[in-house]
Amino acid sequence: MSSDPPAEGVRLQKVLASAGLGSRRACEQLIAEGRVSVDGRGVAELGTRVDPLTAVVRVDGKRVNLRSGQVYLAMNKPRGVLTAMSDPHGRPTVGDLVADLPDRLFHVGRLDVDTEGLLILTNDGELAHRLSHPSHEVVKTYIAEVPGPVDRTLARRLRAGIELDDGPVAVDDFTVIDYSAGRALVQVSLHVGRNHIVRRLLDAVGHPVDRLVRTAIGPVRLGDQRPGTVRELTATELGELYRQLDL
Repeated sequence: MSSDPPAEGVRLQKVLASAGLGSRRACEQLIAEGRVSVDGRGVAELGTRVDPLTAVVRVDGKRVNLRSGQVYLAMNKPRGVLTAMSDPHGRPTVGDLVADLPDRLFHVGRLDVDTEGLLILTNDGELAHRLSHPSHEVVKTYIAEVPGPVDRTLARRLRAGIELDDGPVAVDDFTVIDYSAGRALVQVSLHVGRNHIVRRLLDAVGHPVDRLVRTAIGPVRLGDQRPGTVRELTATELGELYRQLDL
């Protein structure tokens, strides 16, 4: 008596549900609506099986993370904390804030000790490499408190480019958010990743930074996340990051 060999792979709806796309029934609906592709081909059959380790699955064009064991976290780094996983001098680090997690994580990029805000931590080396590489031009957004008032022509000057000691820098966007009592809150967006770039740039145009907070890295936003806390990236954030980084 013979029996058919077991089908290879895992049912697509189960894979999607495990990746946080909803219940299996909800994931079956995504497949039936033609919103799912596997390795570049649209899929509408509920019996489709995939290998989660090798398949590239997208929902509405955004890649879905199928790899178990990979961690993607957003941290709101407090002021006074080093962007490092440990420090030989015993100073507080971002590593201290995730010391209770079992995964060996590393931070993507840096924030200087006096800068607060969004930092991504992961164990995905390829994503970290691409996110850090200037060729992918992922835009980062900051809010800075500076002496005011701010001249109306400053936004145009910053978009045109300012010459610094290590070369010219142009912002993607610059907006004055608020001004009162001689202080201004400004928002700066740029894809340049040089050390202390926002502080050096604003200092060069006569507005030295008193406080600096990074509020976004590409599609990942800080929102109302409390200082010192971490959260997992949402499936939407991760899918958009994959798209921007050509993963």
